[in-house]
Amino acid sequence: MVAEYILEMNNISKIFPGVKALDDVSFKLKPGSVHALMGENGAGKSTLMKILVGKYVPDRGEIIYQGRKIQNYFPGEAISMGITMVYQELSYVPQLSIAENMFLGRELVHKFVINKKEMELATEKYLSKVGVHLDPNLCMKDLSVSERQMVEIAKCVSCNAKVVVLDEPTSAITDNEVRELFNAIGTLKARGVSVIYITHKMDEVQEISDEVTVLRDGKLIHVFETSEIQKDIIIKCMVGHELNQMFPIRKADIGQEILQVKDLCREGKFQHINFSLRKGEILGFSGLMGAGRTEIMRAIYGLDKFDSGEIFLDGKRTEIKSPSDAIRNKIGLVNEDRKGMGLVLTLSIKKNLTLSNLDKYFHSMVINTKRENQLAEKMIDALKIKTPSMDQLTINLSGGNQQKIVLGRLLLDESEILIMDEPTRGIDIGAKAEIYKLICDLAEHGKSIILVSSEMPELIGLADRIIVLHEGRITGELERKEFSQEKIMELAIA
Repeated sequence: MVAEYILEMNNISKIFPGVKALDDVSFKLKPGSVHALMGENGAGKSTLMKILVGKYVPDRGEIIYQGRKIQNYFPGEAISMGITMVYQELSYVPQLSIAENMFLGRELVHKFVINKKEMELATEKYLSKVGVHLDPNLCMKDLSVSERQMVEIAKCVSCNAKVVVLDEPTSAITDNEVRELFNAIGTLKARGVSVIYITHKMDEVQEISDEVTVLRDGKLIHVFETSEIQKDIIIKCMVGHELNQMFPIRKADIGQEILQVKDLCREGKFQHINFSLRKGEILGFSGLMGAGRTEIMRAIYGLDKFDSGEIFLDGKRTEIKSPSDAIRNKIGLVNEDRKGMGLVLTLSIKKNLTLSNLDKYFHSMVINTKRENQLAEKMIDALKIKTPSMDQLTINLSGGNQQKIVLGRLLLDESEILIMDEPTRGIDIGAKAEIYKLICDLAEHGKSIILVSSEMPELIGLADRIIVLHEGRITGELERKEFSQEKIMELAIA
């Protein structure tokens, strides 16, 4: 008799210092199915999965896998049992080949010598099992994000995986690459592999999953059959209340021109970029991946050099050769890679908030701790950052709260122009609504905002104007009354 479930996690609880991450959570997975795991950042999804793969030990509860109870095991033992996970931050060695990464730590050896040819042939076989055809000798650093992702999934297959956990797998890939990923998941499912799919995206859940489990604040809220779910009910389960107004209604009070970019060029990245930004305005930038949006913002902020062109602030030509020049001119940047470039995750919330504001609390080689605490507390309260203490390590916060810290630091910098590059990437729907409100509040208080986003509903819901890019050039500019997804896409592929 075939068991109804390949995996049962019963009454799991886990407590970290000051935080109850999981409270009596149960999760069940059927063989050969795709089970979506949803919830806001900080809901406990990753903690539950890290317990499954042996990274954490639960304080309470049991795990039954293939009909037997398993406990006190390490990640290596989980892999040998067929339980694997592809993390949102992919784990690979960039300088090694696909084949070398595929068998890293378990190389195929013949007579005490690594058999490279056998590893290459085996790599080709495992890649083909997920519908991918790549040269095993290609260097990992030369692959696209989605190709690296496929290699990681193929690596799971090479470990004879029976359960594969995918953590936010579409957070940094294009729509075409999402298709390839879904095809690979379909191939896994057809082979009898069970997939746990962590995501915030409702359309993905409805397309690819069989069941959905929703967590909130470390508790199990509901388990749905995908065929019976409704978007508004799922959102209510995730955030605890209805989100009737995702994008705040604001009365745009747009003032004089504050920034003008003239004929900005950088060889191979962007050409002849011209635009202006006014006080209190939200200016959207749209375009497909590789269109040059991020590169333009990095140049304006002084992170990258540009070949020619001019930047004017309040009508005066301004040299911005470094981020310190930008900060001095009250320009702030919310980077698309908040973990890599926006935060020092191993420092406290307080230190991350005050990092670039030493002049406000550091005098005569002495730190004014009281003043530093006041500055941090001010931003924590203003932005409603959820934390038991300002001394909490930033790495322990949800993505939404981490993003608020990046914003808080810019506000302490007293930035008047805020460049926000993918400000809601990788955060859940409830946190998105909070970030949207913050953006609108900032604009209403006279801040000027450049909003770069891959999500068209986000741009349409927030921006006053939208500039569309294609292959490093501006192909169109739309006023609010002209907004539509069709028009934006038409210009993006022009």
